[in-house]
Amino acid sequence: MSNPTIPISIDDPINKQILAVSEDKIQGFVRDPIPAIAEAAGLDVDLVIERLKAMLEAGTIRRIRQTLITTSLAPGALVAWVVPEDKLQAAFEYLFNEDPFSGHVVIRSTDKATPGSQYRLWTTLKVPVGYSMDRHCEYLMTKTGAEKYLLLPAKKVFTLGVGHVRRRTTEPGARTDEPGAVIDTEIVKLTEREWTILTALKRELTADEIKPNLWADRAAEAGVSFEEFCETAESLNQRQVVGRFSTFLEHVKKLRDGSTVTKYNALFHWAVPAGKEMEAGQEVGRHHIMTHAYWREGGPAFNNVNIMGVAHGTDKDLVLAHKAAIDDHLREAGIDLTYTAVFWGGRSEIKPSEISPIAYRQWCQREGLDPQQMMA
Repeated sequence: MSNPTIPISIDDPINKQILAVSEDKIQGFVRDPIPAIAEAAGLDVDLVIERLKAMLEAGTIRRIRQTLITTSLAPGALVAWVVPEDKLQAAFEYLFNEDPFSGHVVIRSTDKATPGSQYRLWTTLKVPVGYSMDRHCEYLMTKTGAEKYLLLPAKKVFTLGVGHVRRRTTEPGARTDEPGAVIDTEIVKLTEREWTILTALKRELTADEIKPNLWADRAAEAGVSFEEFCETAESLNQRQVVGRFSTFLEHVKKLRDGSTVTKYNALFHWAVPAGKEMEAGQEVGRHHIMTHAYWREGGPAFNNVNIMGVAHGTDKDLVLAHKAAIDDHLREAGIDLTYTAVFWGGRSEIKPSEISPIAYRQWCQREGLDPQQMMA
């Protein structure tokens, strides 16, 4: 267990200094990420290791890992579910605990009745290349009692990051000078050897693994040399497969010291004219408050919204002020808003979605399913 004398609060000045970097500033694959965090934070590497270990062991940090841009690795979608109220909590438990391919699981609500407000349960879903998201969801309906689902795959990604500690002081309307970056969602095919290295790369770090040159052990785990491991990871990075090296904080759960990182999780919906989706997404992606922003087609069920994004905050009125600033900015940019809404997150759990074809076949075997019947 962590030393009780080592501060574990996100409000401790040194921890705040570390987290402002470690949440989302170490982009791509870095051969020695822990010293890179220390250098960017302006702190001694041994101090950074001590604090990261203590926060991880205390649960302040829920996981440390190399993230992947899974939109490039497996078909995926945001899934909105209609579940009877008396089955909602059990469905939440099942999708979080029993389905390795569902990642974020969130119960959402709206302040008033709005198109799509009957879709209370929201998840992210990935299935390995070759398998069907619809067939997977149809099977999940039999296990959860869900009455309906809607797949909302991303056509483009404009913002993909976290940085909750850094964003706590973000002012409404604060944004970059340049339009948001665009991440494509085309699938990148990997060799069996690349999958082996990727599997070792993405596994969460234990406290003992938080050290300099941490990838040497992962290379040994993958059965390759350190140089081959790094060269493969760098190649995957160039192909937009690798995301950031990141420390993940709890969102709304109380930490051991009684504090919370964020309190309000808002899914913003915007409907913009056809042909304006790319421009609107890039304008939304400018805003520092956004942790995620996508072009997704909501269709008639959601009044034809086509831009969605997530923002977090500790004050509801401030989150709404951020939303209003983005709305104003879109209009100033000449982009009409034909409809907009906010879906608030309540109970939520987050885990990485499994994307391995090997893992999918193993899951099918456990569930008594024929993998061939789950193919697209």
